[in-house]
Amino acid sequence: MKIKELRSKSKGELKKLLKEKSKRIQELRFQLSSGKVKNTKELKEIKKDVARILTILKYA
Repeated sequence: MKIKELRSKSKGELKKLLKEKSKRIQELRFQLSSGKVKNTKELKEIKKDVARILTILKYA
């Protein structure tokens, strides 16, 4: 997700998105440990999105 898209969202929307992304990270970790994940790059991208969201929330 682009930083411009995230900045245009409200705090409530960002917090909801943060919960969704965190849940997805947890799911991917379990799938990764069992060997079911084909796209490991997705985990990296989601982690970056979470970091962006947390940064915006911190300075907003």
